[in-house]
Amino acid sequence: MNFSDAYNQTSGFRRTLKFYMTATSPCPYLEGMRERKAFTSLAVSDADAVHNALSQSGFRRSQTIAYRPTCPSCNACRSVRVCVRDFEHTKRRRRVLNRNSDLVGTPIKSEASREQYRLLKKYLASRHPGGGMSDMSSRDYYSMVNDSPVQGMVLEYRLGDDPDAPLVAAAITDIMRDGLSMVYSFFDPETPNRSLGNYVILDHVRRAADLGLPHVYLGYWVENSPKMAYKRDFGPLEVLNGDRWEYLDLSTSSTDSGQFASEHRPALDPQA
Repeated sequence: MNFSDAYNQTSGFRRTLKFYMTATSPCPYLEGMRERKAFTSLAVSDADAVHNALSQSGFRRSQTIAYRPTCPSCNACRSVRVCVRDFEHTKRRRRVLNRNSDLVGTPIKSEASREQYRLLKKYLASRHPGGGMSDMSSRDYYSMVNDSPVQGMVLEYRLGDDPDAPLVAAAITDIMRDGLSMVYSFFDPETPNRSLGNYVILDHVRRAADLGLPHVYLGYWVENSPKMAYKRDFGPLEVLNGDRWEYLDLSTSSTDSGQFASEHRPALDPQA
C-alpha cells in the first residue's frame, strides 16, 4: 500500500484517504529496534466503514486515527484475532471464568468517568511504570474515550450488580462488522488471583459468540516479545500475513515463532 495517497475502495463506500508517516522512535517491544507507523484520520462521515476496512488490513484505532506499523527494517508486529467459532473453553479457561463468576460486566456508551480514570492510573503505575501512557492526564483519557468517531463501548466489570459496586476492570472496545476490537483494557492490579486480564478477553470472546460475531481483535502480536506472550494463550488465532489472514499454529513451540497453517482467508472480508 502506498501510504502517501492511498485509494481505498470497499463495498458500501468509496473514498480517497490521506496517509502520513511518523518519525522513527525506539521500539517498545524489541530492544535495539526502531518503530515507525503509518496513520490516517478516522474523523470522516463514514468512519465505521473506513474503520472496518482498515482493520481488515491490519490497522488499529487510537482515538481518532487508524495506524499500522511500517517499520523500515522489521515486520515483527502482526495483527491477530481470536477465531470465536473454533474457540474452546479449556479447563484452564473455565477456572478463570469461575474465579470471576461474581463479576458483572456492563456495556456502557463510550463515555469516560473519574472512576475509570482512577483505575487506569492505578493499573499503569503497577503494570507499566514509565510507559508511554503513564503520564496520561484525565483530559487525555476523556478524549481517548469520548472522542471516538466509531461505534464502540466501555465494558465495566464490577463486584456485583449494584451500579456503585467497586469497579475492578474495564475495556474500551470497538464494535465492528465482523467482531469486537479490544482497544485498551485495564484492571485492579491488587487482585492477582483473579487473572483479570485473561478474564476480560475470555468475556469478550463469549460476548462475540452471543452476538454472532466471528472474531475478537487483540491488536498486534510480536514473537519473542514478553509483553505480547499472553496473546498466545487465546488460540486458535488468525494472523495477518501480508494481505491474507492465516491460522497460526502455536503448538510447535512455546518460544519459537508460530507456523502458518495452510488455510488462507482474504484480508478483505467480502461482506465488509
